[in-house]
Amino acid sequence: MSTEQYAPWVEGGADRKSTGPPKPANVAARAEVRRVGAAPVVSRRRGVVSPRWVTRTTKRSFDVVVAAAGLVLAAPLLAIVAALIVLDSPGPVFHRVERVGFRGRPLRMLKFRKMAVGAHGVALTTNGDARLTRVGALLARTRLDELPQLWHVLRGDMSLVGPRPEHLGFVARHPSAYRLILSVRPGLTGLSQLAYAEERAVLDATDPLGHYLRGILPQKVVLDCFYARHAGLALDLRILAATARTLFLRQPIAVDRRSARLTLRRRPEADGTG
Repeated sequence: MSTEQYAPWVEGGADRKSTGPPKPANVAARAEVRRVGAAPVVSRRRGVVSPRWVTRTTKRSFDVVVAAAGLVLAAPLLAIVAALIVLDSPGPVFHRVERVGFRGRPLRMLKFRKMAVGAHGVALTTNGDARLTRVGALLARTRLDELPQLWHVLRGDMSLVGPRPEHLGFVARHPSAYRLILSVRPGLTGLSQLAYAEERAVLDATDPLGHYLRGILPQKVVLDCFYARHAGLALDLRILAATARTLFLRQPIAVDRRSARLTLRRRPEADGTG
């Protein structure tokens, strides 16, 4: 099954046909007849800018500014991590993983390499995963392996906040939900990423794939659908603030699956949803 099969699910998919040049989606133009003296005059009246267009434009502008600043400020850290990877184990500094991206497009997501060259297995990591290098285990624990994805944000492949891009096989299990989820750009962080910030510790090490498919992925789908319906800068700022608390203060966040309310998790739970 090819990734392109998912494109028709969402706006702008591969099966969308056009009979003429595209029309601006943000402004509605209509004819208006008025009289100047005795003569009728036809003019074009510009409509009101769509709130949806304003939301998307504001969100994208925020992404570009923060991603560009982040890449510049993080350049010394990126160089240090790259050097540690080279010194720790033979192999390339970066690694790409195949995911389903915005509107079903293939996304070859860039990450720092955290596994030994030639490592095989499921596309999930657990605590004590033998495939991780020494530096790789640190990168997985701190999420620094995902820092290069700021480049994807700058390019427009991803957003700072959005659903986490999934493997094609996982997407194929929830086709109806992913019609909605893939209508927004995937993100570095988001509701499902916050809820399962400690996913490696939660996964059943004896059957990580089965546990993920039956227990975790359905919960992520619910949260990602909620985000796709309510995406906007205000929600993004709340999620980014909660992400900072998780990364820098090590405070686990609980996410209410009905309202997306973000609160501190007071007691250990099997997952981070309410």
